[in-house]
Amino acid sequence: MSPFPSSASRTEDWRHLRVTTHDGVVTVTLARPEKLNALTFGAYADLRDLLAELSRERSVRALVLAGEGRSFCSGGDVDEIIGATLAMDTAQLLDFNRMTGQVVRALRECPFPVVAAVHGVAAGAGAVLALAADFRVADPSAKFAFLFTRVGLSGGDMGAAYLLPRVVGLGHATRLLMLGDAVRAPEAERIGLISELAEEGRADERAAALARRLADGPALALAQTKALLTAELDMPLAASVEMDAATQALLMHGEDYTEFHAAFTEKRPPKWQGR
Repeated sequence: MSPFPSSASRTEDWRHLRVTTHDGVVTVTLARPEKLNALTFGAYADLRDLLAELSRERSVRALVLAGEGRSFCSGGDVDEIIGATLAMDTAQLLDFNRMTGQVVRALRECPFPVVAAVHGVAAGAGAVLALAADFRVADPSAKFAFLFTRVGLSGGDMGAAYLLPRVVGLGHATRLLMLGDAVRAPEAERIGLISELAEEGRADERAAALARRLADGPALALAQTKALLTAELDMPLAASVEMDAATQALLMHGEDYTEFHAAFTEKRPPKWQGR
């Protein structure tokens, strides 16, 4: 995403999300606990626009995506979204589905690591939001369910058919997207869907600790690593190694690379500047 801002000022009040910032770590909380944080049209739009705004701010080093209450996110609100889509024409439906995909692209393309803190249910679109994060930290009782075929839709929603096979392999992705069965965190860890299995009730805490570690690291190097991981998914090897070479050449001119050498020589921890 472009770092160049327009004349519009940053949005301070997000109606469908709770957003807090502390020392470079932004925590975005889905805040409809009475509905297990089910997503509305407004929540999708806020996520899309918030990620675009944060991507232009050099101060953001990491982001935690969490859910308030008993669950991470139960997916699209049955009444407010599924019911409403029944009355939409094709053009409106295409606009809506493109918007949900834009949220996933924003999570993958933002220049900072995203950590999903998953407890309770991550279902439907909620499971895809977690999937689109760079790291998934989950309680042992958490469960993931890609429920799209259960409502008569394709399991390939919001980029799930692109991302999931690349995370867990084609066989597991086929099972999860076609059958829509729930997968609890221990199995999700076994197949590679989660990055860290936390102690029960500590997913938010462990996700925050991971985000802090990432935020304290070399921000530009991490941003470029994330960009390469996404860009090179479909590249042939020759193109990938060329892109890696160009990226490393640029980073070798960076202040952080020079700082590492100075810190190593002086036998002290490096002071990363993200430049």
